[in-house]
Amino acid sequence: MRILRSNWQPGPSTPDTASVHVSVTDFTASRVADLPGIARAGYRLRGLWPELPGAVGVWLWSAPAQRRVGSVSIWSDETALRGFVALPEHREIMRRYRDRGTIDAQSWDGPYDLRAIWGKAHRLLLDSTCVKLGDRP
Repeated sequence: MRILRSNWQPGPSTPDTASVHVSVTDFTASRVADLPGIARAGYRLRGLWPELPGAVGVWLWSAPAQRRVGSVSIWSDETALRGFVALPEHREIMRRYRDRGTIDAQSWDGPYDLRAIWGKAHRLLLDSTCVKLGDRP
């Protein structure tokens, strides 16, 4: 599988090199026809990054042949990620697309090392070891 990645979009938060919170999302669309709208929605959200409290940065990614898109976002902590998830813009996109595919996610805390973070995220996406949202223990 070939994964395409956007440029890094920094946020306003200065990362603590000791620990950041990383979130990897993986949306598999049921229909190819939904991918352009999903991608546009992702880029609109990415445009908010410079102003999001606690946002360190984000990459968007896609694997079009597999109908998969998502993000690898880095946050100052899990609370900042939860603030983003609660934003009206994010909630609207989730409402619009949640029934058009499946959403998986994985998150962890670790040192701020972009190369290591992308490497781990890439391996997770290739291995499809993200856990389905809602199925967490």
